[in-house]
Amino acid sequence: MEWINAILFDHSVIQAVVVISLIAAIGLSLGKLSFYGISLGVTFVFFAGIIAGHLGLSIDPQMLNYAESFGLIIFVYALGLQVGPGFFGSLRRGGMNLNFLALSVILIGTSLALLFHAITNVSLPDMVGILSGAVTNTPALGAAQQTIKQMNISASDPALGCAVTYPLGVVGVILAIIVLRKLFPLRTQYIHREDGSKQTYIAAFEVLNPGIFNKNLKQVAQLGAHRFVASRLWRNGHVSIPLSDTILQKGDRLLVITTRADEEAVKTLFGAEESTNWNSRDIDWNTIDNQLASQEIAISRSAINGKKLGSLRLRNQYRINITRIYRAGVLLLATPELILQLGDKLTVVGESEDIAQVEKVLGNRVVSLKEPNLVAVFIGIVLGLAVGTIPFIIPGVKFPIQLGIAGGPIIMGILMGAFGPRLHLITYTTQSANLMLRGLGLSLYLACLGLDAGTHFFETVFRPEGLLWIVLGFAITFIPVILVALFALRFMKLDFGSIAGMLCGSMANPMALNYVNSTVEGDTPAVSYATVYPLSMFIRVILAQLILMLFL
Repeated sequence: MEWINAILFDHSVIQAVVVISLIAAIGLSLGKLSFYGISLGVTFVFFAGIIAGHLGLSIDPQMLNYAESFGLIIFVYALGLQVGPGFFGSLRRGGMNLNFLALSVILIGTSLALLFHAITNVSLPDMVGILSGAVTNTPALGAAQQTIKQMNISASDPALGCAVTYPLGVVGVILAIIVLRKLFPLRTQYIHREDGSKQTYIAAFEVLNPGIFNKNLKQVAQLGAHRFVASRLWRNGHVSIPLSDTILQKGDRLLVITTRADEEAVKTLFGAEESTNWNSRDIDWNTIDNQLASQEIAISRSAINGKKLGSLRLRNQYRINITRIYRAGVLLLATPELILQLGDKLTVVGESEDIAQVEKVLGNRVVSLKEPNLVAVFIGIVLGLAVGTIPFIIPGVKFPIQLGIAGGPIIMGILMGAFGPRLHLITYTTQSANLMLRGLGLSLYLACLGLDAGTHFFETVFRPEGLLWIVLGFAITFIPVILVALFALRFMKLDFGSIAGMLCGSMANPMALNYVNSTVEGDTPAVSYATVYPLSMFIRVILAQLILMLFL
């Protein structure tokens, strides 16, 4: 019995590790349970910590602060590293509309929080906690807590407000989506529409346009601004790799990779599109002809990281063609100006001997890619914390604004993920390694956060102000989502799947996204979620601090 008391209740390093680990293990196990398709996942660690704190478990305050801060730092940096490669790209083209709508959700919710603070007796720190829970954004809560400590203000813990409103924050988005489906049943039919400007499209064309007869591929490509890659050329029963100096003749057949947006323009350029569906996943590219092979090669040589595809001159030197590049779940068109990154998977077409030579150049050592590059992780964290301590002076604000341990690392993670390869920095981590870092960091943070908030959680919930917090939190969740969705459905040419994914991303709500994916066909919800999530997360972390700096 004394041994159990020592390991669970007597403050020590071992006791702190045991308590946090037990909370995380129990929370993660319970998080796998689902109710009507809804599960809280890793967030259940937060509530397991609340129950542990309510039952009297505690750890040394310094250990608690260290574990909570370190967990948050690891989580937000790994999150920034993951979304970095697509962050700036999401701000272009169709992503602008989705990010505008997501920003509208954020601003309306933040305005409601400030309004409720003005007309009720809820303090601003508590209201920021309510806002963080209502939008299921724990990094914003971490930023708010760090700001309160930085300002040396004695205020109630905003984690309580977050804990009270978090469950309905998850459910509120799902309820809003259900209501929208009932109000606009016809709009849910347009779920297959995709962003043709980005999706790769494969087609075979017959050269029938007299304007390109006896011109080489380089001259043909210069006739318009449309992007395409010629993969195979069939002529008189013989197949070959078309190079930039290949002369096109009447009746040639070309296998071309382009985008859906450029399909019609490329068809006009060459003459006629054949009816064969080359975009089927069932195609075995090694059996469509006997002379050329197709192989997927992963970039594992660090020397290739950050170089432009065209600078390698692989096509002319080895007489192969690179048709597609697979990066972080996205198919990219293999244009000469595309900057390569470690871990990219290139689809290479050519003769087997030539492909083997290209494999030596690119590496294709998948085992080496699985080795974690911890040097870049720790350097990125150091730089992120340094950025987080830089003071920003805003006129009218008493205290300088700092991004803190939540804002600094997420910005550095985004920058490292987006621009690291261009500076020849090895920032690549496998998806499993990134998920591991994020899961470990978030579990540490949520366990400590819940443990700290659990002491006064239940007495807060069952007081009149606890019920008020729940009502205010649900309003902050439900009202912005419904208003922005109604506007988008009525005035913008967006399909329901894209809007639903945008709403989940703007609210940082992966549980709601799981529900949408189970009820809406296609991958448009996930694409929209990924498009708005990075900017939404960054804005919410910054706003949580600005609210306290400007209005406290």
